[in-house]
Amino acid sequence: MMRALVVVLAAGTGLLLAPRDIVETILQDPASFYYVDAAHYPVGDAGLPIGVFDSGTGGLTVLREIVDCDRYDNATGAPRPGGDGRPDFEREAFTYFADQANMPYGTYPAEGNTALLVEHVIKDVQFLLGTRYYLSDSGGTYRSDKRPVKAIVIACNTATAYGIEEIRKFLARAKLPLKVIGVIEAGSAGALDTLAKGDDATVGVLATSGTVQSGAYPRVLQAMAAERGHRGTIAVVQQGGTSLAGAIDGAPDFVDPAARAPRAGYRGPTPDPALLARYGFDWSGMLYEGTREAPRNVQMNSVANHVAYEALSLVEQVRRSGAARPLGTVILGCTHYPFVAGEFRRQFARLRDLKENGEYVYRPVLAEEVKLIDPAVITATQLYEFLAQNRLLASGPRAASEFYISVPNRANPAVQTDAQGYFTYRYKYDRSAGSGEETVRAVPFSAHTIPADTLGRLRTMVPSVFELIVHFNTTSPKLTTLPPNDRIR
Repeated sequence: MMRALVVVLAAGTGLLLAPRDIVETILQDPASFYYVDAAHYPVGDAGLPIGVFDSGTGGLTVLREIVDCDRYDNATGAPRPGGDGRPDFEREAFTYFADQANMPYGTYPAEGNTALLVEHVIKDVQFLLGTRYYLSDSGGTYRSDKRPVKAIVIACNTATAYGIEEIRKFLARAKLPLKVIGVIEAGSAGALDTLAKGDDATVGVLATSGTVQSGAYPRVLQAMAAERGHRGTIAVVQQGGTSLAGAIDGAPDFVDPAARAPRAGYRGPTPDPALLARYGFDWSGMLYEGTREAPRNVQMNSVANHVAYEALSLVEQVRRSGAARPLGTVILGCTHYPFVAGEFRRQFARLRDLKENGEYVYRPVLAEEVKLIDPAVITATQLYEFLAQNRLLASGPRAASEFYISVPNRANPAVQTDAQGYFTYRYKYDRSAGSGEETVRAVPFSAHTIPADTLGRLRTMVPSVFELIVHFNTTSPKLTTLPPNDRIR
């Protein structure tokens, strides 16, 4: 049980009233920031937004697939091959929450702190259900004019693996019959859709180390294959990344554009010296001592190089596993990874053509075409069908979508941050579940809370979602006090 251990000192400092379980606090303590009045929750209100959450901005790839989805006839709600030229969710509003301060979620299991991970996930759901948020990481009290949601999408594989059943238990205890959709079932279904029922196959999973450690993908894949009557043998090979999601979000533990030499704060993996020539690194994005021919203390310092590391590591695992069939399907089992799907394709093609001593190194274990599965595509379909079947599709004018992100709560003196304003690594992962503190504040997306390079990637990779973010930043009455230079345009 997660227990709160501190008492309140002053409103807005982030400390709870008394020791208690976080779920109990959410449901029973009106004085807490986390309180949700479940008894008066507007269940069944089709006009509410759809809630989506992730540990960072990677979940916006899931939201992109939802926003852009066109697989149904908007007039009838029936499936329509090729769509009808109108987005299926054209009248829907969304509330997105990125728990950026606590990411990457995949590291918590490796650090032996899954209890804290589950508490983060429950608090993510609480934020979507609730009405409260802050405008600043330090000053002011919370606002209470955010709308609750009518359904929840867990746009995070690790959160799904460790938290979806806990979320469902929490909602059952609260007597809130809200639909919760996770990406692991969707990704597994997408992978099986690439196979005929009698196919033997090797399916790869690229995910965070936490998702891999959970065993969720192999378990769900095999169970779903059995349910579908799949007769072939499916080998599942997983590569657990510790750094790519964080690198994509610009976390300084993994990439530091200003660094010119290996640094003490690097938390990413070390490339295998025996495989150094096979990674295909761009050495302008590497930090090392010595020479290129004999490097020491090697650190990856670009997103592309982190992708190269993960791609080779997966293919090496397939080679060493002795899998009977070449790797032909790969699930992008972290919502950050679709941002770099093109780079993964390039790496798999490069590895298939890689020769040493005149021989192909990986062609025997790599299919000519590796199909990449983005679970978000299936998630969008599942969401639409649920809303349609339960008469929860919005029918009026489209309301504005809203976007929030967690930042360290500087009003809480117990919070420990580094020189760049992020949680220190040890503080992030060593805290105990049930401390009861508001260690983060949920604040609106802004140019102040999201790095410029991340905004540039969002503008390019999720343009329809970026348009919604800009609309929120420039027109929402909630953000009238936001300085002009902090607005995302």
